[in-house]
Amino acid sequence: MKIKLSKRIKIRLIVRPPNWARFFSGPIIWRMDGSENKLYLTFDDGPIPELTPWILGVLKQHQAKATFFCVGDNVRKYPDIYKQIREEGHGIGNHTFSHLNGFRTSIRRYVRDVYRGRKYIESKLFRPPYGRLRGNARRLLRARYRIILWDVLSMDYDQGMEGRQIVRNVIGNIKPGSIIVFHDNSKARANLEYALPRILEYYSKRGYEFANLQTELESK
Repeated sequence: MKIKLSKRIKIRLIVRPPNWARFFSGPIIWRMDGSENKLYLTFDDGPIPELTPWILGVLKQHQAKATFFCVGDNVRKYPDIYKQIREEGHGIGNHTFSHLNGFRTSIRRYVRDVYRGRKYIESKLFRPPYGRLRGNARRLLRARYRIILWDVLSMDYDQGMEGRQIVRNVIGNIKPGSIIVFHDNSKARANLEYALPRILEYYSKRGYEFANLQTELESK
């Protein structure tokens, strides 16, 4: 018997991963300690000149820090933007060199691609593109990385959604310590330009701090 889920429930399951998924994922970081009013913004897939500098400007306006999970090939192409991210006090993480899908790539090729990204990305944090990582690859990468997923996925990349829905996705699911995923890629641009300033303003007014995930994890 098939159970049909409403669109709203399906979105909720994507935006906020269910507890059972976290339980079976092994030693992966999904969220941070929630004892303080801190939130952890993360941006995947960049840096790109069309969007990343704009993100940095908005973060600066709100005195917010974030962590950018960078694609190595984009860092190779746009080293000045990567340098700007670091100089402005934000964290970085490895997001592979080629943005590979871990379910569609051999373990050997995938791990080599992550290590290739190390030539450009100085970080002990790793986030698999699409959140997809096979168990054997995870075991190999754990020797060098802390693997980071997320507590809240904004779905800003979904061009079938409007910016207002992205804001609701985030505000409706955040808790202290949440790790939130946005994207600095062209698909997310319109939604991000609408949602990011509003989310920053909403939580800044409520006394939340937007913290650098890399700094907090690598200091432990």
